[in-house]
Order: sequence, then structure tokens, then C-alpha cells
Amino acid sequence: MSDLILGRLTLRETFALSETVNSDGARVMSLEGKEVAPLITRAELLERMEGALGLVGALVPARWAEKSERNGYYTITDASADYVDRFAQRLAWVTWKLSLRRHGADSDVDLESRLTGARRANDFGLSGERWHAPPIGHYALHTGATLPSTMTRATTDGPMTVYRGVPAGASPRWGCAVGDYMRGRARILSAGWERVGTGYRVDAAGWELSNGLLRVRPLLAGGSLEVASFVGGVWRPRAWWVDVGGTQVARWESATILRNDPEQCIVRLVEHRSPVGRTVLDLTLRRGSRIAEGYVQRGDSGTLSVYLATAETLTDGTSYVVRTSDDADGNRVTAGSARNFNPHANGGLVKTASTAMDFYLGTVAGGGSAVSGDTAIHLRDQYIGALPETTAAVRR
Repeated sequence: MSDLILGRLTLRETFALSETVNSDGARVMSLEGKEVAPLITRAELLERMEGALGLVGALVPARWAEKSERNGYYTITDASADYVDRFAQRLAWVTWKLSLRRHGADSDVDLESRLTGARRANDFGLSGERWHAPPIGHYALHTGATLPSTMTRATTDGPMTVYRGVPAGASPRWGCAVGDYMRGRARILSAGWERVGTGYRVDAAGWELSNGLLRVRPLLAGGSLEVASFVGGVWRPRAWWVDVGGTQVARWESATILRNDPEQCIVRLVEHRSPVGRTVLDLTLRRGSRIAEGYVQRGDSGTLSVYLATAETLTDGTSYVVRTSDDADGNRVTAGSARNFNPHANGGLVKTASTAMDFYLGTVAGGGSAVSGDTAIHLRDQYIGALPETTAAVRR
């Protein structure tokens, strides 16, 4: 049995497909297939069903095992799935249908990263840094007459090139083989599966947000979040508390996927407050980023804090804090915000008389010897200068 791989999703390759050409010249492909348990597990069956439905609107690299001449970039325009479960026979199947708009083979198509909007508003007069990180294995990035500088970050998927100083108004274009497009992606995992789209139920105590450089997980004891940095070929974890009005968030009651694209993923966490109210935390992770971005909210005005579960001495800089000296691994933990805050005694941030606080958490890889682009100031500038990003396929 051969596989059809659409971005994050694997389906059974069908024998037949049909293609039509619309009046506007667009080529549209129709696919139909069936997934059957027990050929695959029932859990995998349901994952494939949800994945097929979750692809609508997504730009995907498509790879056929047997029909490789159709490999290329597509946008999923429509999807449907029928589910049948024969409990007595312990048999279940999903019949899925997909419509795909074909953009072309990877040799015919550029990927355009549309960086829109403005730098993050801040209280420190900072302009930030426009930066960009395409997939590992991309080639021939084009930003017009002004060329950005480059640096390399080692990820679990391999070395990633990060472009710094992307010129204002430029939407970088680059080529990428379909087999490389998902390398270095941002991703969300739950219950052992990488999620496709935003429609999945997520285990509030068992999710993971990762991009191969940074990994964020919930903690069941000793902190609200574990934030681990991949440095020197090893994950280096630290526990952080999210604190609302002096009460530490010891668990999360729900987790919701707000965005799930290779270039950026966002998870929303919710926890109740006693006797009434809620804490809401949005976590964002971008492809190629060394920092996790957070936005924590409470309904009423009061104190909001994010700080290390195990105290470390951090130096206060402009809009950020960073460990004063290298840790045992040769790195330095860092955190910051675009808005005014006070340093926390444990190492972190405190904001008083507020209903919301933005922040970022990460690690200065290499500590006092960090390369340009990975210093505490550069990570702060990349947080301030990060722009919303969407990816489009453009014929060359």
C-alpha cells in the first residue's frame, strides 16, 4: 500500500485521480480514497479523517509514491469525509474526498513569504529587526535589491538558515523541493500525534509546541510551563510559573489550537480562577525562532507575572532580562516584554494593575559567547520586529 503525503498528513494513495481546468486557467484535481481499520488503528483512522478536513485552505507540498509526476504545491479548496464504524465486526472506515488547486511542480513555483503589518508596539522606542526563516533546504531566496544577512541555527531537523535585516516592504521569494518544505516547521503534538489544522481536540495536560529549536510543554508539577531550548544537540529545559494575582497556575484546563501552519503555530490555554474568573494564555512559536511568545490575560485589573520556578539571577536590560552569567551548559536564560514591567526576584517579569501582559521566553545559546543574532538583545529585537506571515505559491 503506497502513501500520499499532503503536508503533515499521510493518506493511502488512490489508484485514480481526475483533473480539470477552470475558465481562469487553474488546474483542479479531485481525489477520493478510503482508510480502513484494522489495516491501520482506529486512532490513526480518526486522525486521518480530521486531518483531511483540517487541510481546507492550506498550501501543501504533495508527494505521491506511485504518481510522482503529480508532485508539487497545491492549495486544498474542499474536503469531505464519511465515517462508518461496524462495532460488531470491529471494522471501521473513512471515505474522504479532496479538491486541490494545482500551483505547479517545485521546479515551476516560488514560495512567497508575505510579511505584513507593523513591528510590535512597545514602550521603549525600539524598531526591532525584520527577520525570516524559510524551511530547511530552501534555495535562492530573493528580497530585491537589498540583501539580508544570514545566520545558521542547529535544529532537530538539521541546520536552518535565518535571514536578518529583511528590507521593509519585501516579501521574500524562495524555492523549495516538496520533500524539504516541512523541515524545520512549527508543529503541535498531542496524544502522540502531530496535529493537522485547527479542529482537533487537544489534551490540556499532554500537548507540545515545537519548531526544532524551542519546545514548550505543560507541567503537572513544579511549574506552569516547561520551555526547552535545543542547544549543543540536547534539549535544555527550564520550568516557568505563570502567576495571576499571586496565585500560580498549576495546571491548564483546556488547550485550543488557534493557528497551525508550518511557519507559525498558536495554542490558547485556559484555567479557572478562584472564586470566579479565568486566566487565558496564548502561546506562539514561529519557524526558526529561539523564543516562545506569550500573551496572558485576566478579566480584572491586577498583577501578572511570569518567572522561573527555580530562581536565577537575571540582569535587567531595556525591555528584557537575561541571566547574569553562563549556566552549567554555557547558556543564559532570557525573557522580555514589549511593555513596561518590573523584574521578578526569581528571574522573570511582573506587571501590576493590568489585565494583560505580553512576554517572550527563551535561551541565549552560547551565553556570553553567543553569535550575532542569538544574543539577548538580538532575540529581543527579533521579538519586537516579528511580523505576521503567510506563504503563497507563485509561478515563476
